[in-house]
Amino acid sequence: MQYKNFILDQFQIDAINAVEKNHTVIVSAATGTGKTLIADYVIDKFMNLKRRVVYTSPIKALTNQKYKDFKRSYGADKVGILTGDVTINRDAQILVMTTEIYRNMVISRDPLLEHLSYAIFDEIHFISDIERGYVWEESIIFSPKSVKFLCLSATIPNAHEFANWIKSTKNHEVSVVEHKQRAVPLHHLVFDINFGMSNIHKLMEVKTYPEYERKKERPNFERQKVAYLDLIRDIRDKLPCIFFVFSRADCEKKAKESARQFDFLTNEEKSKVASFLSKSIPPEISSISSVQALRHTLGRGIAFHHAGCLPKAKELVEELFEQGLIKVLYATETFAVGINMPAKTVCFNSLEKYDGITTRYLNSKEYFQLAGRAGRRGIDTVGYAVALLDHRFADLKKIKEFTSEDTQPITSQFKLSINTVLNMVNMHSPEEIKEILKLNFDYYLRKLKQPHANVVASFNNIVKRLEKLGYAKQNHITEKGKFLMNIYFQELLIGELFATDLHKRFNEVELAILLASIVYEAKRTDEFDWKDAQPIYQNLMAKLRHNEYFEKNVNKINVKRMIKFMKSWYQEGDFLGLLKICNLQEGDIIRLFRRIIDLSQQIIHGTQDYELKDRLGLIIHNIDKGLVKVEF
Repeated sequence: MQYKNFILDQFQIDAINAVEKNHTVIVSAATGTGKTLIADYVIDKFMNLKRRVVYTSPIKALTNQKYKDFKRSYGADKVGILTGDVTINRDAQILVMTTEIYRNMVISRDPLLEHLSYAIFDEIHFISDIERGYVWEESIIFSPKSVKFLCLSATIPNAHEFANWIKSTKNHEVSVVEHKQRAVPLHHLVFDINFGMSNIHKLMEVKTYPEYERKKERPNFERQKVAYLDLIRDIRDKLPCIFFVFSRADCEKKAKESARQFDFLTNEEKSKVASFLSKSIPPEISSISSVQALRHTLGRGIAFHHAGCLPKAKELVEELFEQGLIKVLYATETFAVGINMPAKTVCFNSLEKYDGITTRYLNSKEYFQLAGRAGRRGIDTVGYAVALLDHRFADLKKIKEFTSEDTQPITSQFKLSINTVLNMVNMHSPEEIKEILKLNFDYYLRKLKQPHANVVASFNNIVKRLEKLGYAKQNHITEKGKFLMNIYFQELLIGELFATDLHKRFNEVELAILLASIVYEAKRTDEFDWKDAQPIYQNLMAKLRHNEYFEKNVNKINVKRMIKFMKSWYQEGDFLGLLKICNLQEGDIIRLFRRIIDLSQQIIHGTQDYELKDRLGLIIHNIDKGLVKVEF
């Protein structure tokens, strides 16, 4: 079978046949084998039938990339995008969106889904994500029964178990298609700081110190700091390379250090890069230190890419990488999510990462998500995954286990949010709610006769809180609660500020400060200049005392941090000035502003107060107008 000038593999044919039978299809196939062609087939099929298809992804970067790809393929009039802060062509046949947006639409029964035939879930294994996994689960649970799913992932060890859950939940026929063979074979290697390049089996044979001797040894941290340069020298014949580093600051640092040691570009390539940069970087942001650093490293075929970079700076790096003008790219793990940019070699600065709670080894799914980027189809005969380590202090047995095969099953992370409970109470009877609480993947895996006690208790506790604050009453949603059904983040804080008269006590700048303090997620290393902020802070706190819940639960340190920061941006729109007020990275600042805009739009959609709509519209305008220059 041939499609789009490609001779299809059997797994692609099997998946397409299942789509033709109107089945839900779960595709578990190695990275680079052509899962995207199956999604393209689904889109083509239902485009021709004048039906709607939704394509969802876990991150905005991938959503934006797919939107551009689909526009090229089908035309701008046929494709729309919804990412919270960006809405284009909402009524299009092909709608590209983050999974969170799709979840919000299905849970609120958005009329836009009336003609929806298929929902495509790219990177479906995100259902296991501790913080966000529930979004994927709720997207499936609350989707209309008529909507079928195409679920894509590199590996789902328990794909049949997952399929049976969907079948039992949606009463769909579900087909599982698996293809474990990679298009380009992958060699797994290690680079020991003492012995150099090897593989894990040989390293395990190396005679090491007895345990009591090893405890006396101390890691040579100075040696570890520069060992990655030796690794780069060792793989000069295996470039281009994506070098994964689990620290943004370390990404930039290593790129700068590498640029002092290496120059991978020919004179002709340097000329191409220089020409590209001169056209792509406007003078407004050319003096930003990260942009200057990137300009320097790119001139030597080296770059860095992480969430703290300016969005367009990341796009610039991605474009040069696609053109083969970046030979070594230092990136955080977000670069491996969905973006189709393979290299000949993938390196790991470490096989351990801090996950917000503890430092631990990668699990097999995390490792193969990153390692899977090695090996370019049609270019390389083999791809290489190389991990930097010190065998004396590494758990070689554990490393061997998670680098040999992806054995990590997808699991349930189901949890109830305020918004979910509000929508359930508003749209379902108590009897229906009892049944819905049984539909989550965790309940299915446990094979329980009753909903898990924690889920039921959580639901009841949330309902009590809603009733206490006036959002619900006797299994019904109040007018105040109907407003909150449109809010998907920090619902109760937003409700007590905007579903009461509290917001009327503040001017626009003060409201912008409060919105920023709600969406801002502090990191331990963040620093802000709050000189002269105390008078404004005290005035804000005095006004907040009129609402006990808000005054008690708002993060007051965040309020103080945001005063000078937001006032400066709102009144002056000087991005370079913000970099002097705080140490946030450029991409984090833009993300903060985009989240304020997104939240403001949710409030506008939820409120019937037209004066408030106008005030929030002005806030959005004053925040957004300065972003045009820096997002270039």
